[in-house]
Amino acid sequence: MPAAAFVHEARWRWRLFRAPVITGAEHAARVGVKDIEEVIGCSLCGESKMQPLFTPEGRGGRWRYHVVRCPSCGFLYRHPGIRPERLGELYAGQYDKFLTGRYGRKRQRRYRMVMDAFGDLFADGKGRRLLDFGCGAGLFLELAHRRGFDGYGVDLSESSIARARERPGGQNAHFGAPLDVPEIAAGGFDVITLWSVMAHLARPVDDLQMLRGLLAPDGVLLILTVNANSLRLKANGADWNGFTPNHLKFFSPKTLEMALKQAHFAATVMPPMYTYEVEQGTARISPRDERRLRRVIARGNRGNMLRAAAFADPDGPRRWGLADQVTTPNASA
Repeated sequence: MPAAAFVHEARWRWRLFRAPVITGAEHAARVGVKDIEEVIGCSLCGESKMQPLFTPEGRGGRWRYHVVRCPSCGFLYRHPGIRPERLGELYAGQYDKFLTGRYGRKRQRRYRMVMDAFGDLFADGKGRRLLDFGCGAGLFLELAHRRGFDGYGVDLSESSIARARERPGGQNAHFGAPLDVPEIAAGGFDVITLWSVMAHLARPVDDLQMLRGLLAPDGVLLILTVNANSLRLKANGADWNGFTPNHLKFFSPKTLEMALKQAHFAATVMPPMYTYEVEQGTARISPRDERRLRRVIARGNRGNMLRAAAFADPDGPRRWGLADQVTTPNASA
């Protein structure tokens, strides 16, 4: 709708202006700290102060947590945070079934849409090793297998790994951390994927640095995550669908680029992401409204999801015909 984006952005700025700046200890004293939680600071800049913004809550009060913003760099995250050694408790139960069936087919459709936005980069996996970090029940490993990749996967859900190994391409799926599996710890991966994983990482920069070390010299990291610069977030607030029970961190294009720079990636390509119907040309809106929608989303990359390809080699985007989309310049530039 005309002017809707302007209204939502204005309300968002007003919300940030009104939000108090307090310490992590002060916030914890207000909201309480559960057994699996701890007081933390900003994962990107180390700032100990924060601005409380939202308190998302599940239907019927099944879950509830607090989202704060770093006043220094603008990063959004859950506070109190989850202790890294207790992360596995967020995925107990029937998580593997959640990633199968009708929902699973929808996810695979999204994977294809995300990869296709990068041209030939992920079209052909012949002779290329791939690691799916947070592989779940192996939905993407199956798709990667069809495209010819030599796929490996790791996940914190043991039951999901069991399901993944039943799928084509999932035989090399492992429970635990990448460095605990010798054939994965050896590195040399041409592609590493994080499908809706960034929001689940307690220490995202540390994990990105670890994955950077597992890439081949010309390797690439593919990321899909919820977008904290989303117009939908700014419109819906605590009811935004990006606030789910096990999400910890919420990246915008700016803060994701910061994290990738800190992890020593040399260049990043981050095309805006629209809905499946818009990208496939099947949206039930007029051509004029579709053009307007694309302009609004592209201005500042404000779609509900964020996709990025981060390269170990600064020349990577040029080799794959993506040089005109680079958002992170190389060191010499």
